[in-house]
Amino acid sequence: MKLDIKICGLKTEEAVDHAVRLGATHIGFIFFEKSPRHIEPADAGRLADRVRGRAKIVSVSVNADDDDLDELIAMIKPDILQLHGTESPDRVLTVKAMTGLPVMKALSVSTSEDLARIEAYDGLANRYLLDAKPPKDSDLPGGNGVSFDWSLLAALDPSVDYMLSGGLTKDNVGDAIRIARPRGIDLSSGVESAPGVKDLAKMDEFFAAVRRATQAA
Repeated sequence: MKLDIKICGLKTEEAVDHAVRLGATHIGFIFFEKSPRHIEPADAGRLADRVRGRAKIVSVSVNADDDDLDELIAMIKPDILQLHGTESPDRVLTVKAMTGLPVMKALSVSTSEDLARIEAYDGLANRYLLDAKPPKDSDLPGGNGVSFDWSLLAALDPSVDYMLSGGLTKDNVGDAIRIARPRGIDLSSGVESAPGVKDLAKMDEFFAAVRRATQAA
């Protein structure tokens, strides 16, 4: 099976180069100051230029206003805007109209009721990122290293295009692919040695686990 793989929260040349060399189809840059994976737009732009055309560039923002989005687009020239906050369907429509870029809307999932929120964005979001709900004491909407019950996704209409996120590691990604059968997966903390610090050896192990899982599917 063909699977999109997004490595998010990249901050160094070594990590960006290695992710794409291993086969990442998407690389994500996080613009959220509370996150240990936050990066300045100018720095992200330089990193994006290293792999532009070989992987899709994803700008990840949280409830960004128009001016912030304008700056991010000017600096990194993303292929996709990932909206990881509480952006409404109207906001998604506005962002798409203003930027002319596809939008991936992140939605937090804990129960089957959370999946019903997808309907409100139908025809607006180009893709979804289904992530675990953050712990109650977390200031971060994602990158918390927690997962949710992937079997909930069996009830989704097969036409729903989403990336699966939340707590993926080399040890559980095979189960995630087998149970959820997503078209794409997204991870950040699962290939880190510390929050915000990508570990190249862990990347190697993760991509090897993905290859085994997709060959078996």
